[in-house]
Amino acid sequence: MPTPVRSNTQTVHYKRDWRVWWRLLRPHTLTAAFVPVSIGTVLAVDETPIHFPLFFSMLIASLFIQAATNMFNEYYDYKRGLDTPESVGIGGAIVRDGISPKTVLLLAWSFFAIAMLLGVYICANSSWWLAVIGTICMAAGYFYTGGPVPIAYTPFGELAAGFFMGLTIILISFFIQTGTITSTPVLVSVPISILVGAILLANNIRDLDGDKKSGRKTLAILLGRKRAIWLLGGMFVTSFLWIVLLVFTKTISPWTLLVFFSVPKAWRATKGFIGKTKPIDMMPAMKATAQTNTQFGFLLVVGLFIHYWMQ
Repeated sequence: MPTPVRSNTQTVHYKRDWRVWWRLLRPHTLTAAFVPVSIGTVLAVDETPIHFPLFFSMLIASLFIQAATNMFNEYYDYKRGLDTPESVGIGGAIVRDGISPKTVLLLAWSFFAIAMLLGVYICANSSWWLAVIGTICMAAGYFYTGGPVPIAYTPFGELAAGFFMGLTIILISFFIQTGTITSTPVLVSVPISILVGAILLANNIRDLDGDKKSGRKTLAILLGRKRAIWLLGGMFVTSFLWIVLLVFTKTISPWTLLVFFSVPKAWRATKGFIGKTKPIDMMPAMKATAQTNTQFGFLLVVGLFIHYWMQ
């Protein structure tokens, strides 16, 4: 990300409409909430009929937590001088669109409050132990860019994102339907967790030079651009091979091999970073990474659903 915010940012001409608020949500990241909830719920079909109010409550709560995390990111990147009107990316509602920093922060906390209310309903219909797990998830969302040592400024951003937005959400979504945890959702969560982490890695590859200047120590910075791109490609390969392994061991249905229709998007994402150094040139590759997560997750859900429907 670029140099600190200049004092003359208020001279930028702002045009504010619904698209500004939509960008503030960073919609391309919301699939990181939608996909895990859907997968955890579909996996529960083999165990019990779906409790749809719980499903929708979990889905909406996860979306609000993800959106709030994005807003905290927006706010703290601004406060730390990392966002300017020239910054590349979907962020910048404060510096480019003139939304008040206090408004962004208030929205983030409001979204957390809504998620907590939905969490009360979920806990009342499943287990109150989930209140502890949910609180930890929200704390991770805040401390990703908030607090004295933000997770996003360390090499552990991808790991944290994958753990909380992949493994944890899938297991919670499965548990609130079935009242238990089995090995299947744990194993299926692995490629989803990897792909959620890939979204963050792609973002950090794009912002590598600016992040280095600002003092961040992201995984992409520690590895260097070339090796970070190799790691991104390896994460894609591992995700697809993991599904093959689960099918081979009869853990999940062969219908889940539909995920391979997302291979071209993963290839485009990896190839799009090679030889690029300017953030604007890497935007298509970053978007393709998020789209890979969406397509992979959607096709996995479809494959699982077809299997249960045909039984």
